[in-house]
Amino acid sequence: MNPAHTDTAVAGEAPPNDAVFLELVTPDGRTVGTAEKLSAHRAPGSLHRAFSVFLFDRSGRMLLQRRALTKYHSPGVWSNTCCGHPLPGERPDLAAQRRVREELGLVPALLHRAGTVVYRHPDPLTGLVEHEYNHLFVGHVDERPAPDPAEVHATRLVTREELAALTDAGLGSAWLPTVLTAALPAVRRVTPAGAW
Repeated sequence: MNPAHTDTAVAGEAPPNDAVFLELVTPDGRTVGTAEKLSAHRAPGSLHRAFSVFLFDRSGRMLLQRRALTKYHSPGVWSNTCCGHPLPGERPDLAAQRRVREELGLVPALLHRAGTVVYRHPDPLTGLVEHEYNHLFVGHVDERPAPDPAEVHATRLVTREELAALTDAGLGSAWLPTVLTAALPAVRRVTPAGAW
């Protein structure tokens, strides 16, 4: 039996009682099963559904989050406003809104779909792999974030040039350039001309 079509866990390990399950998908986004979250991220990585959110203030600065230092995957790196995984059967847009609220205490205004992108990025620090079919969303934010410290170490608003300096210094998440490039057409529709 193909394990991509069943509920899976790491060989020889039972998932914890509070395990979170993700949707496994085909390269065209069709759901084919579920896997426990950590198992899905172990090398070589199982293709699973995810989302990425990019929120901007009215001047066109992007809200970044620095991932909590205690996260099991890619701790302490700067990344897009919010990213995560829909629960099995959950619509990606609703999952994105839910996680923005849970992680940052924000209700995103005018959240727009910005396409999808498939990628595979190993995390050199932990050896885990992000192999994702990622639904992209862009929108505006007018409030100050109130981050959950278990999820977010810090936040900041950045210009395109400030983001480039962060990523050039190796301080960004492995997936950030990929998801931002894929979302850029939609980003440019919701930000002032020339901002991105």
